Amino acid sequence: MQIAHILVHRSPGEVITIDAEASVADAVKLLAEKRIGAMPVLANGSLAGIFSERDLLYRLAHEGSACLGSKVGDVMTSPAITVEKSARADEALGLMTRRRIRHLPVTENGAMCGFVSIGDLVKSRIVEVEHEAEALKEYIAHG
Repeated sequence: MQIAHILVHRSPGEVITIDAEASVADAVKLLAEKRIGAMPVLANGSLAGIFSERDLLYRLAHEGSACLGSKVGDVMTSPAITVEKSARADEALGLMTRRRIRHLPVTENGAMCGFVSIGDLVKSRIVEVEHEAEALKEYIAHG
């Protein structure tokens, strides 16, 4: 299954993003309000990086609460690891496993057009396996 198939019922406007100039405190508040673990960071409307719980944790460990006044652009992971909309979900899962990440901005022609989590990809794979199993059952039952 392609990433595009996973995004078919989503609007790019549904992706929760934050501006690189926003404070880390604002980013933390947004993560908590939306109950999400990461979000793309935009600078001048383009993908600049990704801000995740891990970014916050690493900064808190090194700087303490002073990091909350920093700009998101100074603490985000950049450049963001991305996946093309045309990629297969299993390719994206492999990338996430290799890079030890849980979220990927999705791009098309260099522009961000969506955002997927490892949960989204695992769910799509489960649906795919269930369909394959059902097809096999039908084949065996009706030979």
